[in-house]
Amino acid sequence: MDASSVKPQVTGFYDTPSGSIQYVVADPQTRRCAIIDPILDFEEKSGATATRNADAMLAFIRESGLEIEWILDTHPHADHFSAAHYLREKTGAPTAIGEKVIDVQSVWKAIYNWPDFPADGSQWDKLFAAGEVFWVGKIPARVLFSPGHTLSSITYVIGDAAFIHDTLFMPDSGTARADFPGGSAALLWRSIRDILALPDETRLFVGHDYRAGGREPLWESTVAEQKSKNIHLAACRTEADFVAFREARDRTLPMPRLILHALQVNMNGGRLPEPESNGRRYLKFPLDCL
Repeated sequence: MDASSVKPQVTGFYDTPSGSIQYVVADPQTRRCAIIDPILDFEEKSGATATRNADAMLAFIRESGLEIEWILDTHPHADHFSAAHYLREKTGAPTAIGEKVIDVQSVWKAIYNWPDFPADGSQWDKLFAAGEVFWVGKIPARVLFSPGHTLSSITYVIGDAAFIHDTLFMPDSGTARADFPGGSAALLWRSIRDILALPDETRLFVGHDYRAGGREPLWESTVAEQKSKNIHLAACRTEADFVAFREARDRTLPMPRLILHALQVNMNGGRLPEPESNGRRYLKFPLDCL
């Protein structure tokens, strides 16, 4: 069977505050599904957390008669909290991420001054190696190592659908930044070339959409559309051109407002800090580190 000819059902859930998209990808034959990049709601002004996003996906899964097989992260996110741990507790489905997450953990445990933090990926049930194959129902899923935005970013290629996180955005929005700790514009370029080497008809599902020009949110394109229409790739025909463009652009961008809040949760598999003696949880916020 040609895996690229198998079409999973893909449903996106757009989170307006972060401009992020979460996905439920399902095998229509077996009714088994995976959740990709789920969001735990967080309001930074009040410090309030909630599970609205995750619960909406669970309701959709229940109403659609689906069974959760995987809870997947593409990388530790910088602009929202992961709901992977919450969903693991609610459903018992295993969590997974790429094995290079240990490199991200090593960088950020130093930033947070957490010498005892276990930077070994044990916060997830499964660490995927590059090229590893697993299954969503009867649909083969392949792990494509896609560093550049972070040290550990991976793409999930599930049938004819690829979940490309923060590599390419929609064609009218270009490409993702590569200036976080451990990021690399050169590696991002090479990851993009690997994604564009997939068959032209491959459906590409992005991790964010910032509604260019005020349009409605979009999150699906194809390899062919990205090749012909992506505004950053059209302007950058070589790796050197792209690196110069991406690094210059990234120097003008502010850090995501939640990066220091989110990484301490997301490098821990979506776990909030443990309650202290008064029963409250506290985030650690390093100053002058970025």
